[in-house]
Amino acid sequence: MVTSTSNVRQPHFYLRRLAADRRRVKGGLEVRDKRMTESTVVARLESGMTVGIGGWGSRRKPMSLVREILRSPLTDLTIVSYGGPDVGLLCAAGKVSRVIYAFVSLDSIPLEPHFRLARQMGLIEDEPYDEGLFMLGLQAAAWNVPFLPSRAGLGSDLFALNPRLKKVRSPYDDGEEFVAMPALNLDAVMCHLSRADESGNAVFLGPDMYFDDLFLRAASTNRFISVDKIVPTADLLTEAGTEQRLRISRLMVDGVVERDGGAHFTENPPDYGRDETFQALYAASARSPEAFAQFRAEWLNISEDEYQRKVVLSR
Repeated sequence: MVTSTSNVRQPHFYLRRLAADRRRVKGGLEVRDKRMTESTVVARLESGMTVGIGGWGSRRKPMSLVREILRSPLTDLTIVSYGGPDVGLLCAAGKVSRVIYAFVSLDSIPLEPHFRLARQMGLIEDEPYDEGLFMLGLQAAAWNVPFLPSRAGLGSDLFALNPRLKKVRSPYDDGEEFVAMPALNLDAVMCHLSRADESGNAVFLGPDMYFDDLFLRAASTNRFISVDKIVPTADLLTEAGTEQRLRISRLMVDGVVERDGGAHFTENPPDYGRDETFQALYAASARSPEAFAQFRAEWLNISEDEYQRKVVLSR
């Protein structure tokens, strides 16, 4: 797994920012409280938006926010994701018109069955990239440039599968031809992290950032995170254990949702692993419309509080 390297100086910047936040709190100055609920987040979204979803496959996905979208009237969404069950659920529920992705997998189940079904039936438009080009698209959006050049994709079938891709020739003496990866600009972003303070500074505790920092920088507004626990700003570094995990600044976040188990049924180590039993139940629901209708009635057409209670009781 390649760890996000969008800005290797970020941890030091965030340490300075956290120190400034501590001084504001100590001095009685107000730091904006960005706490909100899943329903508040989804109320700020609109049909037709391009929504980025952080995480990687079936790892640290903002599933409580995804489930809230399923309960909403939103539709015609373009989803941008290193995809997992977030993409599959939204496709199965008819919320998606287009998917921009590098892959869509459940990890232990290689192909996401609901996404595969939607794609095979022509229910969605799909825009595939490889993992490297997808990352460059997020980086281009974060840097506010229209594209970034790359050799990745040259000689591949991506140009046959994705008509959006174009080539560009170097203006310098080498005259080399590159893939021009377009910026993946986002209208809204949702990511799940491990810990945050109430103003949006956040840390991940697992093995990888999964480019969530780039997702949050690829939009200028509507940037939301869910976390398993909100802690005081002064405790963030202690929770992180190292400044290298302080990768999300409050300047990149517009709202914070505290939800223990918010990434279920995907993994969020060290807090919890992937719920393989539940994931198998979810995957089996792609066998027929009736199977998904039953799964949706039992697990999705209920409040998030009730969902979390049922998960605990099912263990």
